[in-house]
Amino acid sequence: MEDIIQVKYALDTFYFLVMGAFVMWMAAGFAMLEAGLVRSKNTTEILTKNIALYAVACTMYLLCGYTIMYGGSEGGFLPDAWFGNSIADASVEEVLASNGDTYYSGSSDFFFQVVFVATAMSIVSGAVAERMKLWAFLAFAIVMTGVIYPLQGMWKWGGGFLDAAGFSDFAGSGVVHLCGASAALAGVLLLGARKGKYGAGGQVNAIPGANLPMATLGTFILWMGWFGFNGGSELMVSNIEEANATAQVFVNTNAAACGGLIAALLVARILFGKADLTMALNGALAGLVAITAEPLTPGPMAATLIGAVGGVIVVFAILSLDKVKIDDPVGAISVHGVVGFWGIMAVPLTNADTSFGTQLYGAAIIFAWVFGASLVVWGILKVVMGIRVTEEEEYEGVDLSECGMEAYPEFTNK
Repeated sequence: MEDIIQVKYALDTFYFLVMGAFVMWMAAGFAMLEAGLVRSKNTTEILTKNIALYAVACTMYLLCGYTIMYGGSEGGFLPDAWFGNSIADASVEEVLASNGDTYYSGSSDFFFQVVFVATAMSIVSGAVAERMKLWAFLAFAIVMTGVIYPLQGMWKWGGGFLDAAGFSDFAGSGVVHLCGASAALAGVLLLGARKGKYGAGGQVNAIPGANLPMATLGTFILWMGWFGFNGGSELMVSNIEEANATAQVFVNTNAAACGGLIAALLVARILFGKADLTMALNGALAGLVAITAEPLTPGPMAATLIGAVGGVIVVFAILSLDKVKIDDPVGAISVHGVVGFWGIMAVPLTNADTSFGTQLYGAAIIFAWVFGASLVVWGILKVVMGIRVTEEEEYEGVDLSECGMEAYPEFTNK
């Protein structure tokens, strides 16, 4: 019996670590997607933001974020502790005494959770691309990953008041995606649109990305990483029931992405008369975001439909934000925010243990906290150090002004 418990512990810990590595690889997906959807003169800077925010997120979560989120607050609003390292691995004796209830190491749990907070912050980088100061962005990342994200994460995943209220969010349509999009929206509203994006007469001027092959590669990487995002959230695979559940989550996650892409591609064809690749890419991501709140209880066809609705929503959300002059170069607010809300509200369609009212309540709380807190932080940064580059720097490209190097120097006219 002791040997079985030890093998199960080793297997579930290993699975948790591998799934965490999958989610970490999503950082590369975001970097490639965003680098492909910005202009070439802003590529180095967006890549710097993405790799730097990952390091900042991991450090802040180690310093205080993990303790805030999982330090203990049963049904509460505030954590029991704000700072310190609460990572703890059980001893062999403790694992055996738990009779299998302790089934993965504390370090593996931290690693899995820390890559989630980096994902939330990655959502912000694309929305504020091409005109935000690098150091203002990183300053915001410190507060976002150290306090704003962990606190609302504690309310649900740390056993706080949203969890006690019955709010359901399996892998983070709200806790991760709506959270990141809410912070991004606050930043974009204070930042303003890119120069030339909107005309005086209200027309929307397209600003094409520089590298669609890179954007497509980024989408495929994110798609693959999402299997860790949702599959890892099942937490274990060491018995038949959990192994079957994990397989179901993988199937549903893939099905939703396919549904989202197909739906977005068809809607784009109807609206524009062409197969719009960027809408197809965002459609796949929308399907993934939509199924993240509940990837287990739907059947594969239901998951496909949930993803398809997300794919339809994201096209109209992107167009609608442009109409009100909210400039989001990569569609992050639409994909992760608007469709994240849909994913939360879709949970009761297949999970009878939840209600639409409770889901709406949870989504509203997450949005209100993250948007409000982010607006305050962005506002302080705007006053103290400024958050937008100068008009000349924006015209020349932030690669030179912020990083002093170009991603594609051979394209420069001498």
